[in-house]
Amino acid sequence: MSLNIEKPHKRYNILTDEWVLVSPHRTKRPWQGKTEDVEEAKRPTYDPGCYLCPGNERMGGEHNPAYESTYVFQNDFAALMEDQGVEEHNDGLLRSLEEKGTSRVICFSPNHSLTMPEMSVEDLTKVVKVWKEQFEELGAVDYIGNVQIFENKGPIMGCSNPHPHGQIWAQSSVPNEIAKRTATQEKYFAEKGTSMLGDYLKQELAAGERIIAENDHFVCLVPFWAVWPYETMIVPKRHFQAVTDMTEAEEEAFAAMLSIITIKYDNLFKTSFPYSAGMQQRPTDRKDYTGWHFHYSFYPPLLRSATVKKFMVGYEMFANPQRDITAEMAANTLRSLSEIHYKQQ
Repeated sequence: MSLNIEKPHKRYNILTDEWVLVSPHRTKRPWQGKTEDVEEAKRPTYDPGCYLCPGNERMGGEHNPAYESTYVFQNDFAALMEDQGVEEHNDGLLRSLEEKGTSRVICFSPNHSLTMPEMSVEDLTKVVKVWKEQFEELGAVDYIGNVQIFENKGPIMGCSNPHPHGQIWAQSSVPNEIAKRTATQEKYFAEKGTSMLGDYLKQELAAGERIIAENDHFVCLVPFWAVWPYETMIVPKRHFQAVTDMTEAEEEAFAAMLSIITIKYDNLFKTSFPYSAGMQQRPTDRKDYTGWHFHYSFYPPLLRSATVKKFMVGYEMFANPQRDITAEMAANTLRSLSEIHYKQQ
């Protein structure tokens, strides 16, 4: 039976075992009203007041080297600390457990004026290689159970510095979202003997309606169960568990896909498109995770223009995630956008 996407319905997220409510009758178009252009201040390639630029003093008093490519350092105000134990506290229904870990910052480029969509594929490939190195190094630490690589872009997503950068949080336990995705994928693999996301990708490629871009090694699509208006996911065609499993060809192909989708994001409303993006891959607690299928997700908040955002409020906070535009509408809009950045057109 085919899905009637014109009526309210729920969609199931196979990765998290959760549902999202879709209400397409609320809007028949991806957004209402005119598209707004936002005037953005042009940033210099070097900002003497930026604590991430080469040679500058950071907030913690350390000085950055005169780096010329990617640069990694310990977060001066880390959310996790290495010099502590893992003591547990139990007092009836009040429980706590100390969390040991470390946090790092990755400067994608020494050029203060850039964002990921304005970087070359060659330079983005260097970022991917650093991600691999960091995952391998931190994942090898005995007590580290998970290495989370992510990027927050734009002030609305809590980014305190516009310099192109991301973060890594490595911790002793496996966090909630990774635990959910581990459970669903390992259960599927145990029952079917195949990758759940691999089988899902075959179905999406056959349908075609939610595909945005594809190359020899990766596919970018709007997930069937997407919550955020223009949420996307990059999925490898080959089944592997972590970024460290990528071949050199896959590194470049992944970087090319990162370039394509972030350019399309900027082109959508002709603005530096905000998002939270994260790498989702196997935990590092020395267990076997054959069913895990690497993927990379973007959660952007913009809905109708550069100034109209989607907030999780009301029903979504107290009951269930909900969206108005369907995944098919979002994919069609993103697919139709140019792969050349609007500033270069």
